[in-house]
Amino acid sequence: MSDTRFTFRAAVFVIFERDGLVLLQRRFNTGWEDGKYSLVSGHIEEGERVVAAAVREAKEEAGVTVKEEDFQIVHVMHNKTDSQYINFFLKTNKWKGDVINMEPDRCDDLKWFSKGSIPDNTIYFIKEFFENIKDSNDIFSEFGF
Repeated sequence: MSDTRFTFRAAVFVIFERDGLVLLQRRFNTGWEDGKYSLVSGHIEEGERVVAAAVREAKEEAGVTVKEEDFQIVHVMHNKTDSQYINFFLKTNKWKGDVINMEPDRCDDLKWFSKGSIPDNTIYFIKEFFENIKDSNDIFSEFGF
C-alpha cells in the first residue's frame, strides 16, 4: 500500500448573470476542450480560498472587479474527467468594469447566452451544471463516474 494519499484538484467557475443571460467563453489554444464554451474559471491555488480564487479569475479572464461578498456559491460538483476535481460554481450579478476578453491567446469568443440556450459545443460538465440548476435546486452533483 502506498504512503501517498490521493488528492483532488479544485477549480472555481464564475457565473456572470445579466438580464437573464450568462457569460460564456470559448476555449482556444489551451490543449484541452478547445473550441468549446465554458465559464470564466480556473484552478484554486495553494493556500487560496474559494471565493478569493473567483475574485482573481474574474479579474484575470474577464477584466472586472467583483467583491467577495457579491459572490454566492450555488453548486459544488465532484467531477471525474482525466482526473478528479471538486468544482465550485459561484454566481454574481454585480461587478465593476466592462467584461472584456483578457486572455485572447486562450479564449477566442466571450458571449452572453440565455441559460436555456447553452450552445451544443459547451464543455460537457458545464452543460450538465446548467441542466442541474434548471431542473432542481440541488447544490451538489457528481459527474463522470
